[in-house]
Order: sequence, then structure tokens, then C-alpha cells
Amino acid sequence: MSSDADSNRFPNSDDNAERTVLRSLLLSTDTVADVVEMVEAHDFTRPAHALIYEAVLRVYASGETPDVVRVSAVLDSDGTLKAAGGSDYLASLIARGTGDGWRRAAERVRATAMLRRTKEAAARVESLASESDPADVDRLSDIAQAEILAATLLRPRGLAPSHSIGDILEGALDELEAAVGSTGSLSGIPTGFTDLDMLTSGLRPGHLIVIAARPAMGTTTLALDFLRSAAIKHDIPAALFTYESGREEIATRILSAEARVPLHHMRAGTMDDDHWMRLARRLPDVAKAPLYIQDEAWPTFTDLRAQCRRLAGQRAIKLIVVDNLQMMTYGTRPLGSRYEEVSEISRCLKLLASELEVPVVAISKANRGAEQRTDKRPMLTDLRDSGSLEDNADLVILLHREDAYEKESPRAGEADLIVAKHRNGPTATITVAFQGHYSRFVDMAQT
Repeated sequence: MSSDADSNRFPNSDDNAERTVLRSLLLSTDTVADVVEMVEAHDFTRPAHALIYEAVLRVYASGETPDVVRVSAVLDSDGTLKAAGGSDYLASLIARGTGDGWRRAAERVRATAMLRRTKEAAARVESLASESDPADVDRLSDIAQAEILAATLLRPRGLAPSHSIGDILEGALDELEAAVGSTGSLSGIPTGFTDLDMLTSGLRPGHLIVIAARPAMGTTTLALDFLRSAAIKHDIPAALFTYESGREEIATRILSAEARVPLHHMRAGTMDDDHWMRLARRLPDVAKAPLYIQDEAWPTFTDLRAQCRRLAGQRAIKLIVVDNLQMMTYGTRPLGSRYEEVSEISRCLKLLASELEVPVVAISKANRGAEQRTDKRPMLTDLRDSGSLEDNADLVILLHREDAYEKESPRAGEADLIVAKHRNGPTATITVAFQGHYSRFVDMAQT
């Protein structure tokens, strides 16, 4: 097939550049490591070229030379040799040149792929815009930004540099000396709970923290305690994405916890003068706190990622809380079972934490396993929908209150923060006080 015909069949493509890249790989093993830094399989327009490229990488990964014979054998074993053009097509690739100019050809392949993806993203945004209501313009803006960013994001040219252990140790020792010189300080964001902070050194950037419990145990309350500690007490920008509670309800609960005004009085409109005085004293500090709440009903990870990136750029947020994981979907495309979908969401939340270099706290529901045991304390195996939650999390906090099951419990008003997984330290159970009437947990010493 001629190049002109290929251009008509595959717009925004350069068939000659794709052939040059493949030719260089089949003729010289030395070019494989360089090409793989610049081009991915989905960058090739013609499906046959993508199949050949993937087969080359498989042969190379096995330690063999990816010549025509071996690549043909891999394609044949996969049943894709015919779809890749057959052995004759592979032989024709190396018969038409030397493979020189592969770097410029690889850049061309990558650039044309970006143009195609941008065109496809623009078409999706245009289609969505034509069907959207004006009230959804903010959501449309977030989706458009995410689509265009994904289409135009180029892999970094060249692999990330390797670092010698000597250089790494020098930086590590600097951190240790700094910690010794500032006894009592945290390397992460303070949670507001002394023992938990001593155990974890705070919520660390890049970490995924999972808070899990059975319904009505207080997971949202605990997450709000983390947010209050960060934004109100330490002026650290933080964001809450809530799919269960409205923003006014969240604000009321925060005011109750900060002002120590019983939540039921606030909701019932039965506050007395003392309550109003307490509220007035705390209101200015709460109002100026860098805390941002998103309660719109767009519970997809695609939306969440777009919002987080925007807030990171505009508000420099340092803490993200998602309430809750089970109400999210990954996006518009199906991901198989719910187990697989939650696994992918948890993996992407971990990647988001690493990308933005902030801790991400995700609230999750525990299954009924604990309720079927004599000891009602939750365990890691009780995490609902996905074992990948445990795998991807750096820190898992299981929340337990005995008085939720036994009203006359001698431990009424107490709660256990069970640190069941701690990737960078020991596990432990930390006892705190539950002040449900103020919608908060506090250190036992504050009771």
C-alpha cells in the first residue's frame, strides 16, 4: 500500500516514519532502549505496526535479538502474524533501507500520535458540550481539561536518572539531622491526635491513607478531624470531596466540633446564648481556614483527578480527603466487576497522591465480617470490594467503637484507631475519645 493511500486511511499519521522506526528495531538491538523511551505501541497508527512493535519488545525482554525470524515466531504463537502483515511484510521492512534517521522518525511518530489524540479528545468534548446543560459548564470545563491534558501529555524524553546510594544517603542523613534538631516536629501533616502523630509522623506526602469501618462508626467524623487539624489549626490548604453529605451539613459539623456546641441543638434550632457565644468565638477562624469542599454529584475518578489538579494549581492544597470510595466509579468506560473497578480506583488514588505529592485520605466501608465474629473489631480482610485497597494503601486505619454494638459497654465514649497497616512503621491500636454530640474525636487527655 502506498504512503498516499495510508494517509487517506490513517489521517494524522506518517507511515514512512513508522516503518523507519520498526526497521531500526529489527536491524539493531542497540536502538531498542532508546526508542522505547520515546514511543509506545498505541502511538503507531496502523494496528499491524503496533503488533510488530510489541512483539519486538517481548523478544528483546527475553534477552534475544529481535530479528525478523524471532519476531515472526512470537506473532505466530500469538495468532497475530497475519494481522501484522505476515512474514513477507516484516522482511520487506528491512529490505527497504538501513534504519538511519530513526530518532527523527520516532519523534514524528510521537508527534502525529499526539495530534490524533488531541483531535479525538476535541471531538469528545465537542460532543459532550452539545449535549450539556449550561448549569454543567464547570463540570464540562474539568472534563475538557482532563481530556486535553491526557491527549497532549508526552512521556519525558529519556529515562529518569539513577542515583547512587551515596547521594541518597547524604540527603537521608540531612533529614535525620533536621529531625533531631526539631524535636517534636512532624514530617507530615498533623492529624490532631498525639499518639497517632507520634506513630506515623503525620500524614505523609504521596501516601494513600485508608480509613475504614462499618457504617455509623464515625469515619467521616475522623476524616473531618484530620481536615480541621490541617486547615484550621495549622493553616494547611486541604480539600474534601464528599459524595454522602452536603456542604452545609459538613460546615455545621465542623462548627459543632470547633465551638463545642452540641450538633443536635444546632440542627434543632435550640441553641442558647452560651452556644451562640461559643460559635461566635470560633467562627472567624473557621471561616478563614483554607478548606475547600466539593459535594457535587460527579463521583468518578476522572472528575476527581481533574478537580484535584485544578485545586493543586490554584490553591496549593496539601491534603485531599475522599468520602467515600464505594460511591465512586472510575469513569464512563466499564472496568469489569466492581472488585476490579475499586482496585483500579485505589491504584489511581495512590498514583494521584504521588503525582501531586500530597497525602490522600480515602474513606471506605468495611464488610459485615466483623459483625459475624464474637470480637467485633475490624480486620484488614474486612475491607469491602477490593483487596487492592490494602495493597495500595500506605496506611490503613480501622475505626472501632464497642458502644456501637453494646450500649452498656464499660468503654462507652471510647474509640479505637486500629493502625492495621503502616508501610513505614509499626502497627498499633490508639484509643481516643468519641464525642459524638460535638461530631468529633479527641485525645483521651482532652476529655
